[in-house]
Amino acid sequence: ALLPSLAFAQAVTTEGQIADALTPRISRSLSTGAPASQPSGSAEEAAFLDTLREPTTRSLSVGQRDRLATIAEGKPTVDLDIRFNFNSSTISGKTKPTVDALGAALSRPALKDGTFMIAGHTDGHGGDAVNQRLSELRAAAVKNYLVEKYKIPAKNLITAGYGKTHLKNKDKPFAEENRRVQTTNLSEVKSAQR
Repeated sequence: ALLPSLAFAQAVTTEGQIADALTPRISRSLSTGAPASQPSGSAEEAAFLDTLREPTTRSLSVGQRDRLATIAEGKPTVDLDIRFNFNSSTISGKTKPTVDALGAALSRPALKDGTFMIAGHTDGHGGDAVNQRLSELRAAAVKNYLVEKYKIPAKNLITAGYGKTHLKNKDKPFAEENRRVQTTNLSEVKSAQR
């Protein structure tokens, strides 16, 4: 289970719900009432994320995907109803409003400079290699849409495909809701370049 925090992510649809779900919570110290220090990623994690910001034509390795999932664990995540037709990486017309809500949420001042993982998923049909590639294309389709329409810097959106390894509906592996995208706020991990 590489993405346990993503498996239980809350389903949302509006810009406000998405922004709220992706905003890190500040916990308060029980003894003083002051904000507790937030755990930040190590310099090694930040350097790793920086390597993923660079455009590449190759897929992430299994090790890179696993490490990215580990870094994302426990971070604010939203399971978006961005569905795709069978064997397609084209965002369907009925779910474009959700992608627009994501773009508007990521454009808000509190989130606009953040780093986010866009994770693509497929249903259980077909082979592992085909589904892996398709999930990568789905994540890239959402990223490209956000960059083009909302001018979100491409370096702030890290894409990863997880194929059919993290089905949303494990009881119905071929169900449409498995063909989706999830977004995780990685901003608690500071960039080594910032």
